[in-house]
Amino acid sequence: MYDVVIIGAGPAGISMASEARAAGIAPGGILIVEKAAEHSFSIKKYYPDNKLVTANYKGFDAVCTGVMCLVDSSKHETISYLDRTIAEKEITVHYGETVYKIHKDPVEQRFTITTDRGDYDTVVVVIAIGILGKPNKPPYKMPPSLKDRILFDVTTTEVSGGSILVVGGGDSASEYCQYLVQKGNQVTLSYRGSEFSRMNDINRQSMLALGERRQVEILFVSNVTGVTDAAGRPAVAFAEPAYGTRPYDYVLYALGGTTPRNFLKTIGIEFDGEEPYVKEAHETNVRGMFLIGDLSAGTKGGSIIWAFNSANTAMKRISSEYLRNGAAPPRQKSPPR
Repeated sequence: MYDVVIIGAGPAGISMASEARAAGIAPGGILIVEKAAEHSFSIKKYYPDNKLVTANYKGFDAVCTGVMCLVDSSKHETISYLDRTIAEKEITVHYGETVYKIHKDPVEQRFTITTDRGDYDTVVVVIAIGILGKPNKPPYKMPPSLKDRILFDVTTTEVSGGSILVVGGGDSASEYCQYLVQKGNQVTLSYRGSEFSRMNDINRQSMLALGERRQVEILFVSNVTGVTDAAGRPAVAFAEPAYGTRPYDYVLYALGGTTPRNFLKTIGIEFDGEEPYVKEAHETNVRGMFLIGDLSAGTKGGSIIWAFNSANTAMKRISSEYLRNGAAPPRQKSPPR
C-alpha cells in the first residue's frame, strides 16, 4: 500500500516524488510508474542536444515555490539534475511499465492501479504525463513505404546532408530548423501563417535570420495536403499552386502534442471542453487524483518551473487532506492480491 503513486517520470513526476519525500513520506511509500525505458523521455527524444531548456515559458514567471528549482539550462544539465534528484531522494521508478486501469474504491480512500506487470494500491494518484508523448500528426495518410522518411523528432534518425521539409510554426519548428542547418541539411519550413506569431523572440529572430541568409527556405501561407512515395522519397503536395508538389529526402512534423484524452477519460477524469477539469491544487473531480505538469497548465502550455511548482501545490493539498504527519491515515487492511 503506497502513500503516493505517480504516473510519469518526467520533471513533474520526479518533482512530485521529491515533494513527497520533503513532506516526510518514506521512500517505500512512493512509486513512479513510467512507460518509457528512462525518465524525462520527451526531453531526451524531442530536444536537440544544443536546445536550451528554458525555465520560463509563455508568461509563466520562473519563480520556484517548491523543493526543486532550475534556471535556464542545457539539455545535459537538466537531465543530470533530475538524475541526481532520483538518486539522492531514493525514488523508486518502475521503467518500461504501462498503466492500463485505475480503480477507485467506492468506500475507502484507496486506488488500485493495474499495469502490465501487476496491481498497486495507493492512497493518492498523481498523473504527471506530458503532452509531447503523443505528437500531433497530420490529417492525411502517410505511405507505409515512407515510414523511415517521415519524422516527428530530430533525434531518432540522424539526418545530415539531405533535403528536409519541416512542417510547423512554433518554437519546436524553429529549433528543429536551426539544428538541421547545423547538420548541413538543405532545410525548408512550411508554415500556414503569414508571420511567426507562436515563437518566442529568440526563435523568431533566429528563423528570420536563417531565411535572410537563405539557409532556410521559408514558405509562408503554405498548406501541405498530402505526401506520396516518389521512388522512395516523400513527394509533398501543397494546396497553393505556387508551391505545387516538391520532393524531399525527409519530412519532419513539428505540430505540437495532444492531451491523452482517452486515457484520462477511462480513469474517470472529467473534461471542461478540450481540457481536463482540475480544481484547486490540481485535484481532479476524482477525490485523491491529481494532474500536474503540462496536463494542469491548459492551453497556455507548461514549463520546467511550472512542473516543479504544480507538484509543490498538489503536495500541500495531499499533506493536509490525505496524509497525517507524512504518513497515510489509518485505513482498512486490503485483502491480499
